[in-house]
Amino acid sequence: MALINTYETAGRCICALSGEFNIYSAQRLKGELLALLAEQNSLDIDLSGVDDFDSAALQLLLLLKREALQGERELRLTGHSPVICEVLDLLNLRAELDAPAQAGEAQP
Repeated sequence: MALINTYETAGRCICALSGEFNIYSAQRLKGELLALLAEQNSLDIDLSGVDDFDSAALQLLLLLKREALQGERELRLTGHSPVICEVLDLLNLRAELDAPAQAGEAQP
């Protein structure tokens, strides 16, 4: 089960996710994360504590990015855990979800 810890620092809302971010938790997290995004002008989602990640979670992150863009809000995804990077590499989606480039890979 994924857990959300939300706090504010330096004027930014930080939402730290931890645990299993997958089909079993994505529906519950969807409402919470969309509500947070709607309430904030800028939101950082820290993904460093995520230890399970699947396509349902990926779809939710893509939805959040789209909603932020349409609502003219700033959304930053940070601290991508190794399991998230593995999925993003498999699908060639690192750039779309703000993941840092792999070692030895040129930065855009």
